[in-house]
Amino acid sequence: MDCEENISDLHILWLCIILLALYAGKQNIHIMLVLESIGSCIACGRAEYRIGDECCPMCSPGNRVHRHCTEFTSTSCVPCVDSTFLDEPNGLIKCKVCTNCDPGLGLMVKQPCTPSSDTVCGTLEGFYCLDPTKDGCRAAQRHRSCKPGQYISHTGTTSTDTVCSDCPGKTYSDGSLTSCQQHTECEFLEIKPGTPWSDSECGVASLPIVGIIAGVLMCFFLIATIAGVCLFIMIKRQMVRREIVRTRPNSDPQIPTQASPDQEIPMLSGGTGKDSSPRHSQGLDIL
Repeated sequence: MDCEENISDLHILWLCIILLALYAGKQNIHIMLVLESIGSCIACGRAEYRIGDECCPMCSPGNRVHRHCTEFTSTSCVPCVDSTFLDEPNGLIKCKVCTNCDPGLGLMVKQPCTPSSDTVCGTLEGFYCLDPTKDGCRAAQRHRSCKPGQYISHTGTTSTDTVCSDCPGKTYSDGSLTSCQQHTECEFLEIKPGTPWSDSECGVASLPIVGIIAGVLMCFFLIATIAGVCLFIMIKRQMVRREIVRTRPNSDPQIPTQASPDQEIPMLSGGTGKDSSPRHSQGLDIL
C-alpha cells in the first residue's frame, strides 16, 4: 500500500477506521495485515524523508545526503559542488546540475548558480524571452528586423518582439527608423522619385558643383581676356612710339649747315654784288 509522505495524522486516523471497518469480522491474519499496512502508512514529518521503515531528517538546501539515517544514527549530509545545487530541504543523494545559459539561444547569466540556487538566465541584447520562468528565462529569440519600407512601431523588449508597420503616403524608411521620413520636395529637378524605402533624388544636389566649375572657368576666361586686352594696348603703344621716333627727323625744319668754300654765298638784299654787310662797311669807314 503506497502512501503520501505528507499525509496528516487526521487522514491516517480516518484511513485506519475505514480499514478496520472493512476487515471487521475477518480472520486474525487479515487484521494483522491491515495493521501492518496502517503502520506503513504513517507519514514522516515535513523535515523528514522515509527510507524503509525509518523517517530520516532531511538535508538543508545546498546539501545532499551522504548516508541515510539508521535506528541509531542521524542523516549525514555534504554540500553540493561542481556546478550543482539543491534549492529545497531534501533526502536526495545527488545534487541537480546547474542550468547553462546558452548564448546560442539568446541567453546570458543573470544570476550565477550557487549550491542552494540554480542559475538564473536573462536575455541577450536584441532578444526577447519565449519561455519565461519565475525569475528569468529558459529560451529566447532574436527581435525581428523591419524590412525596407517599414518602420519600428513598437520597439522590442526582453519579453515582447518588435512590431513593424508600413510607411504611409509620401514617406520612407530603410527599416531601422522608429518613424517614417517625408520625401524631399525637389526645388528644381527630380532625378528619381521617392519610394517607401528610399528618399527622392534631386538635381539640386549637383548644382553647387556645376556652379563652382562654371565660376572658376568664368574667372579664368575673364582674367585671360583682361590680360589679352592689356597686352594688346601695351604692344599698340610701343608700335606708336616707334613710329613717332622713326618719322620725327623728316618733320622738323632744316637747320642751315656751313657752306663749303666752293659754294656761292648768297647776297643780302639791297646789295650790288659786293659785300655790303655792316661789318664790311664799318671796315671801309675805318680805313
